[in-house]
Amino acid sequence: MRKTTIAIDTKLPRRDAFGAIAMPVYHTAAYEFETAKDMADAFCGRVLAPDYSRVMNPTVMHLEDTVKALTGATNVFAFCSGMAAITNALLVFVEQGKNIVTSNHLFGNTVALMNRTLTRFGVETRQIDLLDLDAVRNAIDEHTACLYLEIVTNPQLEVADLSALADIAHERGIPLIADTTVIPFTQFSAKQLGVDVEVVSSTKYISGGATSLGGLVIDYGTFPVVNQRIRFELLFNVGSYMSPHAAYMQSLGLETLDARYRVQAQNALTLTKKLKEVPEIVSVNYIGLEDNPFHELAVKQFGKTAGAMLTIDLADRKACFSFIDHLQLIRRATNLFDNKSLAIHPYSTIFGPFSGKQKAAMDVRDTTIRLSVGLEDVEDIFEDIVQAIRVES
Repeated sequence: MRKTTIAIDTKLPRRDAFGAIAMPVYHTAAYEFETAKDMADAFCGRVLAPDYSRVMNPTVMHLEDTVKALTGATNVFAFCSGMAAITNALLVFVEQGKNIVTSNHLFGNTVALMNRTLTRFGVETRQIDLLDLDAVRNAIDEHTACLYLEIVTNPQLEVADLSALADIAHERGIPLIADTTVIPFTQFSAKQLGVDVEVVSSTKYISGGATSLGGLVIDYGTFPVVNQRIRFELLFNVGSYMSPHAAYMQSLGLETLDARYRVQAQNALTLTKKLKEVPEIVSVNYIGLEDNPFHELAVKQFGKTAGAMLTIDLADRKACFSFIDHLQLIRRATNLFDNKSLAIHPYSTIFGPFSGKQKAAMDVRDTTIRLSVGLEDVEDIFEDIVQAIRVES
C-alpha cells in the first residue's frame, strides 16, 4: 500500500472486543495475565505483550506500528516529547568518556542537553561545520559515540549531505542519528540516505494541530544495541514513554498528515515568493526557493516539498519586536507545524539563555523571525505579515 493508505489503514494488533475501527485509548497502568508463565514471558521480553504502561501500551504500540509501516523501520519507540526522544536515542550510545560529533547549528534545547546535561556525566560534545566533510572526519576519534544532526537546522535552515555523512560515520563504525522533524518521514526515506536512527518531534506535523506532545525514535536495525537498550533498559529506567491519550491523538494526526503537509508546504513556498517582494524585509530564507544555496541538495534528499518553516530578517531587533507585537492572525508562540501560523524571535526566546558570543557562533541573529506556516489562506498570512511590518512605517 502507498503511504497515505498505510497511515489510515494499518491494522490493529488485535481485533477489538466491540469491533472498533479506531484504536481505543487504553487508560490503564497494568494488564492481567492468564498464567504465571505468560506474565514471566512478557516481563522478560520473550513475547512482546504489554505488562505495564510505563514501558508498553496497546494504544502507543499502534502508533509505533503505523510509523514502522510508513518508514520501513525495524523498531519504533514513542516518547512523551521530542526532547525525550533525542535524549533516549543519545543515551543508547553515550557513556562517560565518549563524545558526540554534531553541528554548530542545533536547536537550543538540544545544545543545552549536550553541553550542559550530558557534560555533567562525562560526555563531550564537538560542534563543528558539518558542511566541511574533512572537519567531520577529523573530529571523529575512537571515543566518538555517534554523529548527530538535524536534516534542516532550526532556525538557520542549513542542509547537510546525509549520504556523505553516513559514509563517514559508517567507515568509523558509529551511527548517524538524524532529527528529521522539519520534513515528514512520509516525504522521503531517511533509511535510504544512510540514517541509522531517526528522531522526530511528533508534537509537530504528526500531532495534527499541536494537540499533544510526543517524540519518536525510529530505529533502522543497523545497530542492534538500539532495540536492546531502549526496550529493555531505558523504557524501564528512565520512564519517558508516550501516554496513551497522546498516542491516540497522534494516530489520528497521522491519518491526515499528508493532506495537511501538502497544503502547509505549498503555503510556505507561495508565501516566501511573495515576501521576497516586500522591501522592508531584508532577506527571506526557505530551502524551497530555487536561489537558496541548499535547494538542490534538499530536492535530492527530500523531494519536491521543503517543509513549512521559513525565516525573514528585518532591519534590527526593534523592528522584529514591533512586527511580532502587531501580528493579528499569526500567533506569537513557539512550536512548529501547528495548523495555525506561528511567529517567534529565536534570538530572545529559544536561544535566550545563551550568551551573545554563543549565539553568534551558532549563527543566530537578533534580526531573524522564524515563521511556521499553517493551513490558513496564504493571502491572509501574507497580508498579516505586511501590515505588521508596516505599522510603524
